[in-house]
Amino acid sequence: MGGVADSHYSTPRLLGLGLLAVLILLPVTLPVPVLRELVQERFAVSELLTSLFMSINMVGAVLAAPFAGALADRFGHRPQLIAGALVADAICFSALTLDLPFTVFMGIRFLEGCAHIFSLSLLLGLAAESRGPEGRGLALGIAGSGLLLGVAIGAPLGGVIGNEDPERTFRAGAAIVLVAALLAGLLLRETGAETRQRPGLGEIVRLVRRHRLLLAPLLFAFADRFTVGFFTSTFSLFLRNVHELSPPQIGGLIATFMLPFALLSFPFGALSQRMSRAILLCGGSLIYGVFVASVGYWPKDALVVLMLLNGSAAAVMFVPSMLMTTELTPDEVRTTSMGAFNAAGSLGFIIGPLTGGLISQTVGAEAGARVGYQAAFLTAGGSEILLALVAFPILWRWERSHRR
Repeated sequence: MGGVADSHYSTPRLLGLGLLAVLILLPVTLPVPVLRELVQERFAVSELLTSLFMSINMVGAVLAAPFAGALADRFGHRPQLIAGALVADAICFSALTLDLPFTVFMGIRFLEGCAHIFSLSLLLGLAAESRGPEGRGLALGIAGSGLLLGVAIGAPLGGVIGNEDPERTFRAGAAIVLVAALLAGLLLRETGAETRQRPGLGEIVRLVRRHRLLLAPLLFAFADRFTVGFFTSTFSLFLRNVHELSPPQIGGLIATFMLPFALLSFPFGALSQRMSRAILLCGGSLIYGVFVASVGYWPKDALVVLMLLNGSAAAVMFVPSMLMTTELTPDEVRTTSMGAFNAAGSLGFIIGPLTGGLISQTVGAEAGARVGYQAAFLTAGGSEILLALVAFPILWRWERSHRR
């Protein structure tokens, strides 16, 4: 299955790739609604260390994503590599249910992040090459929607199945990624990228240095997942500790944010093929940042409305940032560029939960829990707003010159 095949994915195979994206990302938010019970109460640790649970696997992801891209660019056989990484991911999920000391528990979580992002980076590399330049927006739109749909489904599902036994979220995650491993072997085909001359890692680094504008979408990947990191840890603890919501209610609110994010990413991805990606990326980021900054000030009964608006704004910018990443790098290192995209996002995911936990814990100790959470979300939203304002004139000039 890793041999050279027709580089053009048929529609059913492309939809299968989207289904795989759903399954790979679904376990990510399964534990979020029960985060306090799963980590804070189980190991009797602080809010900052609880937030570290959502960051430590992304430390592994930062290390694994560029390695995954470089390995695939050099040797190919991405379907087999994806399936193998998913099997390793399932083993890690199962191990998290064992009676372990906190340090070992977090070490396994780190390895789980390595396996997860390894498979995800390669899947996005296949998506970027599955339809050629003219269909890249469609392919990445389907893959991106699948990723976000998986995250959206995981939150309410985790709230339900983990309500009585939080560790069920780990067992369910293991089962889901095993199914994904099987489907990867059956559905995926190499795009023929391995028939091209493949540069060494040093040459890849030099190529990226020669395309410095690539830093722009990478910074957006960082900022976007920095803020999403707040929703996977700080937001969950905020809802539990301030509004006293149950795990199913927390999962429902996170799903209300992620579902429009997932469902609207596809049409906005298609729209980005026809209109300014700089406007979509920076405009969406600006609006999204305003909503994120205001999270701590909304009354409990209005949070559903805020989450719907927030998810819709986030959908505007997601696919354009991936498209810019692929357009700013040569074809022969596209998988590596997607690995860099995911590494930047993973770094944001590391720093996001830790920043949220640190600010909410430090400010909350002085001014009260609610004020601590308000300060955390003001920081998250402000970072997104600042990036959008700084990046727009740069990307707008590049886009105008690029399309001449």
